Amino acid sequence: MNTPTKIAAFTVGLIAVFGAAVGVGSAVGPVGPAENSSGTEHTPAGAGHGSGGHDAAAPAPADRPGGLQVTEDGYTLALADDTVPAGSATPVAFTVQGPDGSPVTAYDTDHDVDLHLIAVRRDLRGYQHVHPDLGDDGVWRAPLTLEPGSWRLFADFTATADGENRVLGADLAVPGAHDPEPLPEPSAVAQVAGYTVVLTGSLTPGEESELTLSVSRDGVPVTDLQPYLGAYGHLVALRDGDLAYLHVHPAEHDGTQAAAGPHVPFVTTAPSAGTYRLFLDFRHGDAVHTAAFTVAAEHSQEHSS
Repeated sequence: MNTPTKIAAFTVGLIAVFGAAVGVGSAVGPVGPAENSSGTEHTPAGAGHGSGGHDAAAPAPADRPGGLQVTEDGYTLALADDTVPAGSATPVAFTVQGPDGSPVTAYDTDHDVDLHLIAVRRDLRGYQHVHPDLGDDGVWRAPLTLEPGSWRLFADFTATADGENRVLGADLAVPGAHDPEPLPEPSAVAQVAGYTVVLTGSLTPGEESELTLSVSRDGVPVTDLQPYLGAYGHLVALRDGDLAYLHVHPAEHDGTQAAAGPHVPFVTTAPSAGTYRLFLDFRHGDAVHTAAFTVAAEHSQEHSS
């Protein structure tokens, strides 16, 4: 069975699985101040924590996807403001507060940068992957293109203090009239800026899966992709409903990266059955483009029998 057919077949069975989750952040109408979905009290950037604030948070299980918590292992993603206006270059500021309540200022470089900031509306529209600037005060700052709605921000970083990679998530409200849009139908083909990107492979919950993204333009395979974040592509996967964030790493064979196109392989593990939105950033002609896919993950017949 080819990939588009397989994906379409999964869709019907997934409706019940995600029926309750899809309602998260899907209210129609004016958007008010954000409520932190993690249940952890929001702390503005620059504000200190008492010693009991971080200690009270239970550590996340090792198999929990990233981005579901605002606080983990004593580290907190603290937005300067949890409500900002819509705009094409709205300034957003935040800190990553360490276990002592102070802003973290020392980070390990990962994929060429110290911190990745992912912004997406809760209907999985408006995806942005940016790299904010870190001030001497420990505050990260970046402009974002924001339309009205409820947004989720993800900070993907490794603090030098313990060398552990973490992804923390926080809610951001952008006031204004908002009608959430349904997810695009599952498809193995995406079009962006004149490029065609084809996805091969499938997601099997709980198992390592290899996905290959193949890039062409005007029917001609692209074989001169430019490195982006230390690889020929960067892939982020978000689970529909709760927006769980998946690390998707470029696949290497014998310690060597794939060639500069047209095929870019990645390896990831979907933590559960469900619908996922995949975002591939790739660089060509000195410009970064993002191809997006809706993909269904379901257990194989062997597991269900």
